[in-house]
Amino acid sequence: MSKNAEMNNQAIIALSEKHVMKTYARQPVAFVRGKGAYLWDADGKKYLDFLAGIAVNGLGHSHPAITAAVANQAARLIHTSNLFYNQSQAELAELLCKNSFADKAFFCNSGAEANEASVKLARIYQKQKKGEGCFEILTMEKSFHGRTLGMIAATGQDKVKKGFEPLPEGFRHIPYDDLPALAAAVNDKTCAVLLEPVQGEGGVRYHSPGYLQGVRELCQKHSALLIYDEVQSGMGRTGRLFAYELSGVAPDIMSLAKSLGAGLPIGACLATDAVAQAFQPGSHASTFGGNFLVCEAAKAFMGILLSNGFLEQVRKNGACLVESLRGLQKKHPFIKEVRGEGLMIGIELEIPGRPLVEAALAEGLVINAAQEKILRLVPPLIIGKREIDEAIEILDDVFARASGGAAG
Repeated sequence: MSKNAEMNNQAIIALSEKHVMKTYARQPVAFVRGKGAYLWDADGKKYLDFLAGIAVNGLGHSHPAITAAVANQAARLIHTSNLFYNQSQAELAELLCKNSFADKAFFCNSGAEANEASVKLARIYQKQKKGEGCFEILTMEKSFHGRTLGMIAATGQDKVKKGFEPLPEGFRHIPYDDLPALAAAVNDKTCAVLLEPVQGEGGVRYHSPGYLQGVRELCQKHSALLIYDEVQSGMGRTGRLFAYELSGVAPDIMSLAKSLGAGLPIGACLATDAVAQAFQPGSHASTFGGNFLVCEAAKAFMGILLSNGFLEQVRKNGACLVESLRGLQKKHPFIKEVRGEGLMIGIELEIPGRPLVEAALAEGLVINAAQEKILRLVPPLIIGKREIDEAIEILDDVFARASGGAAG
């Protein structure tokens, strides 16, 4: 066995505390193995995973199709660079484009990089169309687009910006799901509007009916591009391949990452032909982006997502989970709202969420808090009724104890 496999939780934690930068408020658990919707820590304790690596492990852990794709490709060829053509990359691009609004794809390694590519593409396109003064991008309050300097400037949450000023210019934040505010902000010099069809880190917030139609109309009126960040909401998470399908309003550019690689790091920027032509050799690049290994994993994942009945089952199980959570809402008054499509679900509370996250973890359920008082459930897309019932039983117990504490 490897050195890590022989270490217990405390040994792994101690080694990490000594040598790993403290950029995360980690839970005192070190996972070493996973299968399906379950994880095991270094002490042998079993957990039900309703976080899926923060909406990354779409097929759960150790899925045979992903394992085979990665093992087969690793034994053949992992990386050559983007100075050469790559069949795996071309085939993945074809799959994404044939199943979306897009004509072209650019591959990178993460959601932040995919959003950087989207912003760069929008700016270079609009400078060709509108001139040098067209660079401002409107983004939404409570949005989250990544941790690069450019993307924390784009993000509509002050907490991610603190200490990193001065930030890149050219971003302005407006309220989400507020068409009058957007209408007042957009003008003929606006480069693009960047938004998440469902705000993930902002608290699993869904927009009102007609909102994206209104955004699209304003963009068309002012010749601004519409960019969707579907890093978290894409790839089957809402029960559709992409969340924008819920409204039927397609963007000009879209970013993907997280579960696209079924656990491996890959990001993608998709665009129409008309917009994509603004990128030419030398415009943008990524050393590791779209290498053979991650593209084969993504192809295997998409093959399952697009198979008959898979997304329908995600929708069915998501509706079952939401219904069960609303049953808990009737029992526990501090639950203000349960909202979600597919398996992207938020539970808004009247009390802080972190103690509940910690209590659930102690009971063997992995969830997290997307905002101070909002629990986020983004389990693997493969979960079924048995896992849902198990999660609900744990949450009911955790909520009951929280209610007792509040009452006391």
